[in-house]
Amino acid sequence: MKLGLSMRYIGYHAAAWRHPEADPAAASKFSHFLRVARTAEAAKFDMVFLADGIGLRGKDEPVGSLCRSAQNAELEPLTLLSALAPMTERIGLVATASTTYNEPFHIARKWASLDQISGGRAGWNIVTSWSDAEARNFNRDAHLGYDERYARAAEFVEVVTGLWDSWEPDAFPHDKQSGIFFDPAKLHPLDHVGTHFKVRGPLTVARTPQGRPILVQAGASAQGLAIAAAHADLVYAMPQDLAAGQAYYRELKGLAEQAGRRPDDLLILPGFTPFVGRTEQEARDKFDQLNELIDPLLGLSYLYGQMGDLSGYPVDGPVPEPNDPQMRSMARGLVEIARRDNLTLRQLYLRIAAGFGGRLAIGSASQIADEMEEWMEAGAADGFNICPAVLPVGLDDFATLVIPELQRRGRFRTEYEGTTLRANLGLRTPVNRYAG
Repeated sequence: MKLGLSMRYIGYHAAAWRHPEADPAAASKFSHFLRVARTAEAAKFDMVFLADGIGLRGKDEPVGSLCRSAQNAELEPLTLLSALAPMTERIGLVATASTTYNEPFHIARKWASLDQISGGRAGWNIVTSWSDAEARNFNRDAHLGYDERYARAAEFVEVVTGLWDSWEPDAFPHDKQSGIFFDPAKLHPLDHVGTHFKVRGPLTVARTPQGRPILVQAGASAQGLAIAAAHADLVYAMPQDLAAGQAYYRELKGLAEQAGRRPDDLLILPGFTPFVGRTEQEARDKFDQLNELIDPLLGLSYLYGQMGDLSGYPVDGPVPEPNDPQMRSMARGLVEIARRDNLTLRQLYLRIAAGFGGRLAIGSASQIADEMEEWMEAGAADGFNICPAVLPVGLDDFATLVIPELQRRGRFRTEYEGTTLRANLGLRTPVNRYAG
């Protein structure tokens, strides 16, 4: 199985910063991320992943909730990953960049540069920006409409991948005797003219060590799935149970085939937040300890952020239908969880705030490994994106307890297979569209 480590903030639990062993200021410290990346590399994770938003998305809804959240101050992802690159050797370095408030040439150039700096370990997580908070940081009063965001994103990815093909792999003979630095026949301006972008090119970065950076996608909308099926090497998914995971896996693999790709050209990694102990009871004690630290106002804010204003509903009553949700697929997933398990609003926020809306796994190392194996064997996953509740505490638990159990079962590597992220993921090197 393939394993990614999500390392945003201080962990995925709403109260992570209040954990006795947590450093509340860790998300602004390079030393923290270096420690996390090196621990993940020692455990042979495929990649570390840094999700990102370009605005303070949190709202003070309900009033008094925002100042209780630690999800507000963090480091810019590409700067951080570029600093981590020379301090690590094999682990992949993946970060988010928005297609809404960037230009394709910027993204193509920056990520190609990270791929060069890291020796072929870069990955770009493709997202659209959806919040007015982000819009107001980029000369707008409101974010772009849903359909426009995704249309722009689809064309954006086409331009970026085209720019990454600007130079054929052997375009630079560097022939000192003849004085020829590059072969002009192997340089290709893009000359793209589309609905949203006009980009001539060529890119001013050579073909990268892994052909091009890995493309990652994390959306569940129809438009997001279409982008993933056509372009993504890896998809982070958020199914809440095995049946949903199997359905998502079948759908996306099928869409990839319809787009002319092989199913194994695209890897699907469901995310989950593990609470692991040497016994099941120890794991549950860790879960309960953290949940006791969730302030009720902060817990409710997780539901407001996904489902809209819930002030008219009793906190110990049933979960209503979403009210103008900002993230449609996630809001629908929350309602499905509540209906399935007959949860009140309070019970739902306790569950969601424990893993930022992702699936939770609570148990011993053997129980966690059993669940991961079950998803693999049932055709619901090619691996997993681990989202620790608290960093580095949760990562240490997983690396110490679960990784050895997976290795004992032959489910996870003991050494890296290659030097690039693409090689370690077992993905084919993309062919330059102009070569041959």
